[in-house]
Amino acid sequence: MSDHHQAPPDHLVINVQRRDDPVALVTEADAFASSRTYGKIVVRGPLFGIAEQRRGERPRWRLLTDMATGYPQDARDELNSHLWFKAKDETNDPRERRILLDAVARLETEPLNELTVGDTRYRVVRADEFARTGEGRLEPPRPTDVDSEGWDTQPRTPSTTKGFVIDHAAAVGLTEGLDRMGLVPLSYTSERFPPDVLADSQRALRTHPGLVLLPVVFRVMERKEKSWSMASSQHPTPQDARRSLVHYLKTMLPLTGEVDEQEAAVYARAVDAFTRRVRPNELKVRGRSFEIARIERMMRIGPAGPEGPRRSDVDDQEPTKIHPSMDEWGNIDYSE
Repeated sequence: MSDHHQAPPDHLVINVQRRDDPVALVTEADAFASSRTYGKIVVRGPLFGIAEQRRGERPRWRLLTDMATGYPQDARDELNSHLWFKAKDETNDPRERRILLDAVARLETEPLNELTVGDTRYRVVRADEFARTGEGRLEPPRPTDVDSEGWDTQPRTPSTTKGFVIDHAAAVGLTEGLDRMGLVPLSYTSERFPPDVLADSQRALRTHPGLVLLPVVFRVMERKEKSWSMASSQHPTPQDARRSLVHYLKTMLPLTGEVDEQEAAVYARAVDAFTRRVRPNELKVRGRSFEIARIERMMRIGPAGPEGPRRSDVDDQEPTKIHPSMDEWGNIDYSE
């Protein structure tokens, strides 16, 4: 940073501020205690989503999606839908609608990772999903993580990721600042990754030296003999993940035909016992072990903002037409 005669650029700044309010102090203590128990990191791989940068908000970007898709084209398709519905529902101006629909048309045929529509820039952005491990298990939810209540699957907790502002220089607490500093040099090193993936991971340390942590999410993970496998999508609170586990084991699993009526009854009893506990994070049944795991995501930041897809990321899907044609007056052709 000494090479910069003036203030360093935002993507090199980690702004740590001391927070003395009681909630912040307890959260900091909780994070510090957890880091001592769960000191290792397991990187699962990349996730993709869409960020927007509106005029007047630069250099900050705002996430439009949950950062939950595993392939860049999935994120491009999300942008396709976002712009199509924006044209359908958010304007009555034929000229504005035509600009939006022209962007949709490009996304139907071109694998675009960045696109400017009117006053807004859109970008396919990349993050790495990881979990912390220690004592032979994945890190569970922390006592200070925001949680929800009850076992009803509706209504769902609102996303904590959509609308998140990617601001590398925003003030953070001491523990998050230390976390980010420790994660900055992290790259893929496992032999399970191909050489081009390892090379791109090293290259990203130079091209995108900054790092932002996205809001924490939670997954149901099933413990295998030597690893874990994902048993749910991302959820904004631990209780949402618990609900998804209950729904799967009690409702969906019997419908798959994988268990007979007697086994289904065993799973149902295990689920009932699980729901009688206070904020349970582990369920064992029929030799299977499910855990509620705390999942983190880190996004690399460079001089031009958040990192996009890497050349070595799996990206073999083709763009396609998702929605019916619409004209600039809002007329939709459902006959296609």
